[in-house]
Amino acid sequence: MIRFEQVSVRYPGGDGPVLSGVDLHVPEGELVLVVGRTGSGKSTLLKAVNGLVPHFTGGLLSGRVTVGGRDTRDHRPRDLADLVGYVGQDPLAGFVTDTVEEELAYGMESLGVAPEVMRRRVEEVLDVLGMAAQRDQALVSLSAGQQQRVAIGSVLTPHPRVLVLDEPTSALDPSAAEDVLALLQRLVHDLGVTVLMAEHRLERVVQYADRIVVVPGHGAPVVSGHPAEVMVTAPVAPPVVELGRLVGWSPLPLSVRDARRRAGDLTARLAAVRPQAHAVRPASRAVADVHRLVVRYDGRPALREVDLRLHAGEVVALMGRNGAGKSTLLAALVGLRGADSGSVRLAGSTDGARPGGDDPRELGPRDLVRQVGMVPQEPGDLLYADTVGDECAQADHDAGVPGGTALAVFADLVPGVDPATHPRDLSEGQRLALALAVVLAGRPPLVLLDEPTRGLDYPGKERLGLVLRGLAADGHAVLLATHDVELAATVTDRTVVLAEGEVVSDGPSREVVVASPAFAPQVAKVLAPSPWLTVAEVENALRAG
Repeated sequence: MIRFEQVSVRYPGGDGPVLSGVDLHVPEGELVLVVGRTGSGKSTLLKAVNGLVPHFTGGLLSGRVTVGGRDTRDHRPRDLADLVGYVGQDPLAGFVTDTVEEELAYGMESLGVAPEVMRRRVEEVLDVLGMAAQRDQALVSLSAGQQQRVAIGSVLTPHPRVLVLDEPTSALDPSAAEDVLALLQRLVHDLGVTVLMAEHRLERVVQYADRIVVVPGHGAPVVSGHPAEVMVTAPVAPPVVELGRLVGWSPLPLSVRDARRRAGDLTARLAAVRPQAHAVRPASRAVADVHRLVVRYDGRPALREVDLRLHAGEVVALMGRNGAGKSTLLAALVGLRGADSGSVRLAGSTDGARPGGDDPRELGPRDLVRQVGMVPQEPGDLLYADTVGDECAQADHDAGVPGGTALAVFADLVPGVDPATHPRDLSEGQRLALALAVVLAGRPPLVLLDEPTRGLDYPGKERLGLVLRGLAADGHAVLLATHDVELAATVTDRTVVLAEGEVVSDGPSREVVVASPAFAPQVAKVLAPSPWLTVAEVENALRAG
């Protein structure tokens, strides 16, 4: 169905080819997972399937890519729209209409499909998506999981034989991600659609893949094969595979179920050992205090009498389903949303806060950035300079810190990026790292992050975790809204769970995430009821024993 023959891609100004000599065959009716480090070329490989590379992105493509016998050198993306459906990393940015039904019909209108056929296909896809009840609903009012399903449905109505997806679960909570993955499996198993997808959160998807394609980056040869075989040497792997590597299981487990069946001996070895938690710090000063906060949108409460106090020296995970109110709470803390009732107070200024703290809505920009910094879900909203170096230099100037501070943070998160690179030429994960470096340059007492691991691979998340732990050690408070249960288990001291705008759980991360089937990390599920959270904890225990 999809064939790459000696394909290389090079962009102007690059140090070398992004892809080099790729030979790859993807049969019809398979779910193929593309994995690799951040910036390795996964998105380039995906975009070559429907001709976005090079017809839209530019650059030089040599070799040959064919899909269903069509050569992408001779067929532009619009010429392949009936054969290949493509969904990018941000589905909302790709919508061109206002409602679910209109979006599902739009692609067929562009292809000139007859009205009676359009109507029938829209109904069919609504049934496949399980969204018939939302047909007239505004796209902006949908949850992130529903938006992702509509994005997939909008490219399904022309009946493509190939579906290409770039990180389809990156912005979804665990339950919404499972819904999207269940949809993709139905497309593959029941309709024979070929699905090619890139994803960093391998713990969610690797067990469903028929084949894995590893893109090593820097022009190194692409490797493909059966998941259990490829995962033996893959540069990135989910925790359940890392656990299997650690204890020498063969073949490697790809799912929690596979690992639990083999974990009896490991559980027995760990029975007499307790995991070592982050050091418990004495009570420290509060840098933010939220009291009975209510925020409404169009009369509907997004937050319902939320109480939350954040202390210097702690990393707190803010978790919950899509639409639970996490982003609204962050916006209130940084002064982007006012309170309908209740209060938000910041007390993080180093020169002595006023009694009761400052309302972020009443602070000017210069005073606000000295107390709180926020990295939004769309990191590009913070970036406006022409190069990475200029962006970092401006951040240093605005924060009044020595030159090179922001660039050093960026290099720690994503090493090897040329400072002369334009921010738009960075991958999604690299742009997020740059926005984080811009915010961290000023080292505000309170740091807020909204889904900070979107687009980051496992090594990138590990480096992010070290940065966050370092901030906490220096006396900062860190609050990250995230669906990434593995990150929460690794770096946070405390987890707060929101549901329908209310705090339903607030306590030590080890207790909260182990008690939640939805938010428990893979290692906790494998070794339950023992309270182990990460592979690193298990490794340290085995070495000590």
